Amino acid sequence: MSKTARLHLPMIAQSQAQKHITHNEALFVLDMVAQASVLDAGLSVPPSGPKEGDCYLVAAGASGDWTGKENHIAAWRGSDWIFATPQAGWRVWDLDSQTLLIYGDGNWQSDKHIPNAIQQRGQIGILTNADNINRLSVKSDAILFSHDDVSPGSGDIRAKVNKQAEDKTASFLFQTNWAGAAEIGLMGDNHFSFKVSDNGSDWHTALRLNKISARAEFPKGCSMEAPVKLAPYNRASLPDASDWSGSLAFISDAPSGPKPAYSDGAIWRYIHDSTAVV
Repeated sequence: MSKTARLHLPMIAQSQAQKHITHNEALFVLDMVAQASVLDAGLSVPPSGPKEGDCYLVAAGASGDWTGKENHIAAWRGSDWIFATPQAGWRVWDLDSQTLLIYGDGNWQSDKHIPNAIQQRGQIGILTNADNINRLSVKSDAILFSHDDVSPGSGDIRAKVNKQAEDKTASFLFQTNWAGAAEIGLMGDNHFSFKVSDNGSDWHTALRLNKISARAEFPKGCSMEAPVKLAPYNRASLPDASDWSGSLAFISDAPSGPKPAYSDGAIWRYIHDSTAVV
């Protein structure tokens, strides 16, 4: 009996008797594979008491009336099973798992695992729902970003957070039970800052790395719980005092032994008697 090339529907031969049998069989196959859905994609043994029209995907290790029909679509015709051999690109909706399955490379795969690239999607939610603000939303115990060792890559990895203008914000916000507790990044300027809050509303800048001087600033003061080690200099290598007003240094070759000094904005002076470092 001749069959169509794609769906293998039986074709009525010229002068064939009982044409209705061939026609009805073709309709049954078409009914099985068009807008296809299956009750279950994980069975390897035919279910008991199927109803006419019930469809399944035959899983690996098939036995009984399904022997040798792995990955086929099986449909109960009322008295026996009829099978459709899938081709690359066929799609079936699995009613049991509420998943779209696509056939390719000899297997049915969830469409969630098929794309090689995801482009121009409005929102993506993983185990949660994304929204118009949080267009990428993820619920997970951990998130891993690793260098590319597949394509292969360079061995480097860099995360980029870009903002429109200097007065905007590019930051990472840390929360406890959805209330902000700490934030780091560029917040309203291009100085890199560390902010903290005890209520999620009132924020305090604990540390600012000045983009111009590259120095660390402590707007709320600095509490030291261990000895502070000053940068050691000999008198000839001290930096220009005008660049380091209010700074401290340790003069390793001071007369009568090493001594700490400070800059008054004009010259360096010893702390113990304010005499000039010469």
